[in-house]
Amino acid sequence: MQIMKTPLSPQMRFSPMLLILSLSGALACPSALHAQDSDVDELIQWLLEDDRDLAGVPFSAVVKATAGKKIIPLEPAKTTDRELLKKIEQAVGATMALMNEPDGPAHKQRRINEVSAHFEKALRNALNEIPGFECDYPKTASGRIQRSGYPDLRLVVESTGRVVYLDPKLFNQSGRTSSFRTFYFTPKKETNKILDDAHHLIVGFAHDGKHDGLWKFVGWEIVDLSRFKVRLKAEFQGSNRDLYQEETVVGTSESAKKNGP
Repeated sequence: MQIMKTPLSPQMRFSPMLLILSLSGALACPSALHAQDSDVDELIQWLLEDDRDLAGVPFSAVVKATAGKKIIPLEPAKTTDRELLKKIEQAVGATMALMNEPDGPAHKQRRINEVSAHFEKALRNALNEIPGFECDYPKTASGRIQRSGYPDLRLVVESTGRVVYLDPKLFNQSGRTSSFRTFYFTPKKETNKILDDAHHLIVGFAHDGKHDGLWKFVGWEIVDLSRFKVRLKAEFQGSNRDLYQEETVVGTSESAKKNGP
């Protein structure tokens, strides 16, 4: 199987869904990533076009194509969904209140990026305190707990078996409308954590910086990712292992020779 076996038609060039489906096929067959030269040429030519960055792709389509699962919309107009959301909001509010306490664990961290893990743990605990809720870190298909990558938490409503994936995020209140990238999803078959048809929610906690040694958390918002659209930005990359190969290195210092592999 190859990434692109035939020339790119105008329809394929501008169809985000076709590209996502091609990505899904590549995930199912790793050998697809080793394309022939002609395939690579066609792909690079497509990337060089002005519209190479795909925008407006429904995240639900990405999940369906890469994980084979549905994102179920949360409908607050329905009694069951409204009650579920209310309980989640209860846990979210308790989490923010805990983090704002003077002796809260968040205040020991210098950088806001280091605070995220505390919110994740606190939200998990708060959800587990609600009768009928069971929240834990999601596992991969192999049954291994994976902390990195989306999503962070998996909530199960025990009475119905409904699953909710939650991902807490922190943001500066002044940067709420910033265009800086804050959501990342890297689809990989071996580390996929989306194993259920489920609700997908981002829990955003707003902060106002650190004052007198204490972080100040000022509000929260819950985002339903069934309505979320993402962008795919093309990027060529390589690791040190890829760079420093016998066939690529053409010059070496004496010290590097002594300390080399």
